[in-house]
Amino acid sequence: MAIINRTVDLNCDFGEGYGIYSFGQDAELLQYVTSVNIACGFHAGDPHTMNTAVKQAMAAGAAIGAHPGLPDRLGFGRRAMQVTASEVYEFVLYQLGALQAFVRAIGGELAHLKPHGALYHMANQDKAVAEAIVRAAMAIDDQLIVYGQSGSQLLDTAMYYGMPSASEVFADRTYEPDGSLASRSKRGAVLQDADEAASQAVAMALQGIAFTPEGAPVRVLADTICLHGDGPHAALFASRIREALIKAGITLQAPGRS
Repeated sequence: MAIINRTVDLNCDFGEGYGIYSFGQDAELLQYVTSVNIACGFHAGDPHTMNTAVKQAMAAGAAIGAHPGLPDRLGFGRRAMQVTASEVYEFVLYQLGALQAFVRAIGGELAHLKPHGALYHMANQDKAVAEAIVRAAMAIDDQLIVYGQSGSQLLDTAMYYGMPSASEVFADRTYEPDGSLASRSKRGAVLQDADEAASQAVAMALQGIAFTPEGAPVRVLADTICLHGDGPHAALFASRIREALIKAGITLQAPGRS
């Protein structure tokens, strides 16, 4: 099978704490990724966590992205909400502007955005939501790279508006034949073995294929691979995935960088 992509980004969600509370394994994962998606204050994050996360990412040389979510701290932004396209636009514009202020304050550049949780999944399927997100991004910077799930409405919308985009895949998740993620309630939907996830990551980058829970191939496009930071073995998975990609001759680099 033909090689699809010999350069790929590794991203992780970052700075998803609040006040005295922390979430994920930011410090451990930062050494493995090439870009980070920083929570902007709605589902998680506050002025202190945002400022700290931006400084940490800058010091590590990781591309900085915004991770806007729905205004749902109690549900960590993972619950779908009945919101209008106008509200989505305002939610995203507000969060992008807040993070951009912290980035610019220390001489950095906001490189991309990736919606969080329920907003991400809504944008995958709902054209109005996807359009609201893209319009908000354009209002901030028409060169912001839009991260979206491979084959999603969000990527199609970004392309329609001429915005740069990056197709995202998940190394530790299996897929349905239509390219959507297998439901977490389905047996085999979440890979439990780090080497299995690493093997799928290489297949995604080099061959453009992921796998169903039953092991059948599914076509995907992997510009960026998400590394989940909230599991007990997140650092192990990140290490194995990064190591396998490098061993396969794949260059690790954030989109838009040379």
